[in-house]
Amino acid sequence: MQIANIELRNRPLMLAPMEDITDPSFRYMCKKFGADLMYTEFISSDGLIREGRKSVEKLDIFDYERPVGIQLYGHVIDSMIDAARLAENSGPELIDLNYGCPVKKISNRGAGSGMFRNIPLMTDMTEQIVNNTSLPVTVKTRLGWDENNKPIVEVAERLQDAGIKAITIHGRTRSQMYRGVADWKLIGEVKNNQRMKIPVIGNGDIDSPEKAKEMFDRYGVDGIMIGRASVGRPWIFSEIRHYLDTGELLPPLSLHEKSQIAKEHFLKSLERKGEKVGILQMRRHFVAYFKGLVNFKETRLKLLTSLDPAEIFRIIDSIPGKYRETISQYGTGSLI
Repeated sequence: MQIANIELRNRPLMLAPMEDITDPSFRYMCKKFGADLMYTEFISSDGLIREGRKSVEKLDIFDYERPVGIQLYGHVIDSMIDAARLAENSGPELIDLNYGCPVKKISNRGAGSGMFRNIPLMTDMTEQIVNNTSLPVTVKTRLGWDENNKPIVEVAERLQDAGIKAITIHGRTRSQMYRGVADWKLIGEVKNNQRMKIPVIGNGDIDSPEKAKEMFDRYGVDGIMIGRASVGRPWIFSEIRHYLDTGELLPPLSLHEKSQIAKEHFLKSLERKGEKVGILQMRRHFVAYFKGLVNFKETRLKLLTSLDPAEIFRIIDSIPGKYRETISQYGTGSLI
């Protein structure tokens, strides 16, 4: 698959941009396990042009994670153009426009999936950003605003005409948030629309190798983007790639292997964010890494309250000998 001049392997797997999740430490882990293209956390155009600390920090990208895209959101064209120029200076491979975030404080202002309430603005903004950056511009979006407003087939055509080089579609409307089941039929309609010449990437509910292969085979999408299923399970990229390439499922990871991965992720978080922030940002990941352990409540509480890195490492080291899992998950075998 190719996005402008960016060459990716056939049937690539991409890491979705997720706020407070896809920071450099998590991207490091996902790249290690085979993510083909990754994105930063989404960045507010207003925050970026005002040099807000959190927004500027999200521009940090590293050579090991390439190719990587910086995702921007906003509802004012001039601000988005200025933000795209600032993002370009950080040296990503592409700029991605967020027309899909369903969070009220974003969408109700007309940004994110709120763009579906003003499609002419969406297409005008896209075209102007394309014309004001030398990087390829892509879009991540949804099916529409609600069940009665799902114009994604037409919108995808208009965005392609505006100059984007690829489109990622999450198979839900804004009103669904993350509830219900992602509708891949409409994603397939976009892909099979004879007017569409750019890559179409599907997103939504991909949580197993079998499901990824089914979506590739049934709807013909060019790539698949994985979001929530990668949290606490960055090895999902290796699971899916192995299954796509061989038709075989890898054996499950042992709890020891998961603990080693969690420790490596934690170490990277400390390196990138410092002790205080590195610990706080890992807490949601710790919950996800060790989900499904029997009688884990007391240890979970310690992981979520300790502010001592050494103690946290000791807690993680103790987990394989003390607990067992109640649910089975796919794994990558010995990849550590």
